[in-house]
Amino acid sequence: MNLQYLTDNWRRVLDLTVDHLVLTGLALGLALLVAIPVGVLAARVRRLTLPILALLGALYTVPSLALLAFLIPSLGLGEKPAVVALAVYAQISLVRNIVAGIQGVDRSVIEAASGLGMTRWQVIRRVEFPLALPVFIAGLRIALVTVIGLASITAWINAGGLGTLLFDGISRNYPSQILAGALAIVALALVADALMRILERLTAAHYGVSR
Repeated sequence: MNLQYLTDNWRRVLDLTVDHLVLTGLALGLALLVAIPVGVLAARVRRLTLPILALLGALYTVPSLALLAFLIPSLGLGEKPAVVALAVYAQISLVRNIVAGIQGVDRSVIEAASGLGMTRWQVIRRVEFPLALPVFIAGLRIALVTVIGLASITAWINAGGLGTLLFDGISRNYPSQILAGALAIVALALVADALMRILERLTAAHYGVSR
């Protein structure tokens, strides 16, 4: 395994890792702004659950390069279309787990909270949201790892990140550079997954949810 590029250019790899994290964070932030209200709507209005999840599932199957190419005429090259595309791919995991978390809360618990005089908003904030939180974090973990992986493709449209190493290495026929990019992306995804699993377990333990 030739790690010469990684050892000789670790500062560049580190800088691109930071760029990759920023791109991932922006995409997840945008994804959450959309997914939370859509997920709550899908959970509350049962007749909308399947159509919404089916639509998001269909969007998820669109090839990443095709979606990026579709966005370029309106958003141009660079970070903007990359963030939008990554936010689209994160929707299915986020919305599906928001729906599962909210609909999975025991109705007797909600009725008991209402019987104690809680308002609808108090029930959502103090009962439903905490109990649904571990399931939601599980979806956030899946979305995060998915976005980290797919963000490498966005280097194709000059969005930056670790994918730059892959595309540059391919164009230069430089296997060591390709390997450095691949290892960095895998390491970043594994670390993110491990941290989110810890957070998932902590929230499940805190709220007494069996996982």
